[in-house]
Amino acid sequence: MPLKHAKSDRRVPSFYRLVAAVIFVAFFLIALWVFSSPSQRPQELLNEVSSKVENQLGADESSSSRETFVEKEEDALEPDEKEEGDLKLSTSKENVATKQDSKSQAENTETIDDAVAEDIQEDGSNKGKSDRDSETSPRDDQQQVDDGIVGARNSADAEKSSSSTTDEQEKTLSEVTGTAKLPEALPSVAQSELTTENTEVSGSWTTQAKESIKEKEQESHLKAENESAQNAGTNQAAVPQELEDREEVKKQDEQVKEELEKSDPYHWKLCKGGDTTDFIPCLDNQEAIKKLPTTIHYEHRERHCPSNDESDLCLVPLPKGYKPPVRWPRSRDEIYYNNVPHPGLASYKKDQNWVKKSGELLIFPGGGTQFKGGASHYIDYVEHVLPDIAWGKHTRVILDVGCGVASFAGFLFDKDVLTMSFAPKDEHEAQVQFALERGIPAISAVMGTQRLVFPSNVFDAVHCARCRVPWHLEGGKLLLEINRVLRPGGYFIWSATPVYLHEAEDVQIWKETASLAAAMCWNQLARTADSSTRIGVAIFQKPKNNFCYEHRKRKRPPICKDNEKPDAAWYVPMQACVHKIPSEDGERSTEWPQEWPLRLEATPSWLSNMPKGLYGKPAAEGFRSDADHWKRVVEKSYMQGLGIDWDAVRNVMDMNARYGGFAAALTTRPVWVMNVVPTSEPDTLPVIFDRGLLGIYHDWCESFSTYPRTYDLLHADHLFSRIGKRCNHLRIVVEMDRILRPQGWVIFREKVSIMNEIEPIIKSLHWDIRFSYSQEKEQLLAVQKTMWRPASTDTIQ
Repeated sequence: MPLKHAKSDRRVPSFYRLVAAVIFVAFFLIALWVFSSPSQRPQELLNEVSSKVENQLGADESSSSRETFVEKEEDALEPDEKEEGDLKLSTSKENVATKQDSKSQAENTETIDDAVAEDIQEDGSNKGKSDRDSETSPRDDQQQVDDGIVGARNSADAEKSSSSTTDEQEKTLSEVTGTAKLPEALPSVAQSELTTENTEVSGSWTTQAKESIKEKEQESHLKAENESAQNAGTNQAAVPQELEDREEVKKQDEQVKEELEKSDPYHWKLCKGGDTTDFIPCLDNQEAIKKLPTTIHYEHRERHCPSNDESDLCLVPLPKGYKPPVRWPRSRDEIYYNNVPHPGLASYKKDQNWVKKSGELLIFPGGGTQFKGGASHYIDYVEHVLPDIAWGKHTRVILDVGCGVASFAGFLFDKDVLTMSFAPKDEHEAQVQFALERGIPAISAVMGTQRLVFPSNVFDAVHCARCRVPWHLEGGKLLLEINRVLRPGGYFIWSATPVYLHEAEDVQIWKETASLAAAMCWNQLARTADSSTRIGVAIFQKPKNNFCYEHRKRKRPPICKDNEKPDAAWYVPMQACVHKIPSEDGERSTEWPQEWPLRLEATPSWLSNMPKGLYGKPAAEGFRSDADHWKRVVEKSYMQGLGIDWDAVRNVMDMNARYGGFAAALTTRPVWVMNVVPTSEPDTLPVIFDRGLLGIYHDWCESFSTYPRTYDLLHADHLFSRIGKRCNHLRIVVEMDRILRPQGWVIFREKVSIMNEIEPIIKSLHWDIRFSYSQEKEQLLAVQKTMWRPASTDTIQ
């Protein structure tokens, strides 16, 4: 018996060795099959083999075998793929050990656990992938070039190969391990945020187009033309045969043109003629400017946009030697000369500390004609003269008239103050372009014959340092325009020679301007000069109510008529009249906003009186919902999942701003946002200013009043679908290309049907699609502009 037992003990190990060898070979063959045939479903076979193993060796040995298989699978990965797969592999082990059903998980990818998704974000493995074009799927290997500016991208072949490998590897891993794949690797919150929760509905809001007088005239003229065309259509039978023949030829020509466009729809060429590197279509329309009867009121510096028929689409060339801009905050003090190659201002103002050229850089000492002690000293002096101005608390949003290179605005950032600077194009060579290259808000504009493109009663203060604006002429029309946009109780800060010099002309200008200010019921709070610089400043305050207007002995300037609406601003002529101050309870501008930063989150009290806001719900409720929505999107999606190097982003534009929620969510970042409210959209721009943010009206059927290459990031949230067919989408994308800096970003949130139209344009411009995700009928797309321009020989006049 002992001998028999001993013999039996010797046979058992041999049997188990045979079984183990069979199992090992089976697992090895399955592993090879997994990587050679990713479209199969190896999980089912794995479960069958595992079941047999459990029957013969027990659950413990089976579990160990599964772990061995996963380890072999991990070893089979390439080094760079293995790093990406670490988290998925570790998850797979847990899933296999707990026998989770992979098929049910794959069918429920929309319900991914937020904690897992956040881990993936932190692990850096959340890469965006195009769901329609693998060539543009990102493997976003960013490299640092020129002072740390991020601008590298892989070649198209490398992206294609890497993207293809990643897609197959992730698909294989999800099937083998039972781990659900993130839908195109979108950040967790974006799954619920892409479909806009705040769907806009028509409401009681007015639009700038309806407010503006000229817009009404244009609508009336268009209506008359349409009626005339309809009347002509009733007499088609009387059309001569010759005219019909001409129409037939025209149709044939159009068909030929359509066929050519189908084969090669975009024939990009560089703009030609003059200094096209700084081309602003609506300000450089020389044909229109030549036809002006007079330029005495700076009409030649106002907007004169070419019609669609008059301007061929072209791309603005890059200045020779252009490189990614210096980053903020260093850019406030120095920028690359080749990016803004204009030495004239440095020479013209060399004794006034505006700007100096030093090698490849332009240096901004922070001085200026009125800032002999530096901009910071001047800012502190103004607050010393009037402590109630309380920079960055009581006074948050400022308009700077005739800004120069915007050093005043640049140093007010230290005080938590946002300043909208503006000056006419080319009055002093490229001054606004210098400001934007430095990372300071600015637009090209002039106080001429038309109103500024801002609503009434929104700026906490208006500043003018030696801006040479003739405030006292023509019934005070220009100063009355400042009164229109200045908030009741707001300040007008005037630092110019009439304030502190005693030449005969200065004395006369001061006398007439001070008299006009008194007639407008402005209260003169100060008129003094800095003992150290001998630069003077006068500060006036706009009244908070209509008491003074109602008790004036001399009714000059007159009160504006009821049809001269104070908020109308898009192509509306200035009027030499004063608008009444809102006085009814709950009316906008009857209260000063809360101190900054509380005003950013506070719901404007006047919104409570609006029963219907943008989204169908009460305006105050919609405002809070909008704010929460964009906080989540920016924090959970934009900052983590799109691959944007936010350290390289300074100048941002929200092209369809609504309540300004996107800009508000970015206030913790060192960026500023130009909030654009399209003229055809509900007029929410006063809400944006009440929050302590900057904004402007604009019609995207026209060019924006800024230099080329001035914004780092454009945010287009349902802009194209809201505009509809009123504007040419191709022209809007070309305008985006003009104002966007090379290596800058665009975030599209749009309907898939519209993105199908826009995406070919993007690719033709050689923009890199870095992230793409679709959900139902909506799409999120993040693209990066490259340095590409058409060949210099391909130019059009």
